[in-house]
Parts: sequence; C-alpha cells; structure tokens
Amino acid sequence: MGIDWAHFTPWTSLAGGMAIGVSAALFILFSGRIAGISGILGGLLHPVKNDILWRLAFVAGLVIAPLLFGLLAPLPAVEVDAGTATLIAAGLLVGIGTRYGAGCTSGHGVCGISRLSPRSLVATAAFMAAGFATVFVVRHLLA
Repeated sequence: MGIDWAHFTPWTSLAGGMAIGVSAALFILFSGRIAGISGILGGLLHPVKNDILWRLAFVAGLVIAPLLFGLLAPLPAVEVDAGTATLIAAGLLVGIGTRYGAGCTSGHGVCGISRLSPRSLVATAAFMAAGFATVFVVRHLLA
C-alpha cells in the first residue's frame, strides 16, 4: 500500500478538520446541541415548534457553503465509481446503521468522541470496522 502523492493534501485536510472541530465546538457552546447531521435532519421530519428555524439554517449552510467556496476556487470534480443500484443500497444501509447507532459519524465521530462518550467510541469503532470490511470485500473478494 502506498500514498497517492499527487492527491495527498495534508494541510488542506488539516485545515478542514480544524474547521469542522471548531464549528462543532462553537455549535455546542452556543446552542447546547450536538452537530449530528442525522439528528438535525431527523428533527425536520418530525418538527417541534420553535425548533425548525435553526435546523433549516444549518441545512441551508451545508448546501450554500460549497457553492460560496466554488466562487473562490474551483470545486473538485466528483467521480462516482458505482452504479445507481449500488448507491441506493449504500444509502439505505447507511440510513439503517444511523438509526441503529442512534446517530451518524458527525454526531458520534466528531462530537461524541471529543466528549469521551463511551457510546460514541463504540459506535465510531463499529462505523470504521464496517467501512474497512466493506472496502476489503469489494476490492479483494468481489473484484
């Protein structure tokens, strides 16, 4: 296994990770809420009075931020090496896993681990193990 040096971006990746961490910390500091995307979106599916506006603003920010970034620099090309059926199956599996895990990678992996939540540590380990196993099966057993 080697490093793809042409696409190795440690400084950009570090800056992005720091931006996500600072954003999650500020979000919990000022709102008292975890920046878990599945929970935020789930709250829009079953809205509670006085709890919709901030959720819509959060989701709007997720959509608008890359568009604004695209005005400053070219966005990377999106390359999907899977068919429609595979993407639908993968999306459903991620959704089911998010429900069983009581959260997603942003809620558990970013916010939960930083709070040393035992549940989040186990959930993140399970996410990672499932990802490793999936890549191994797809690249080495099914290829």
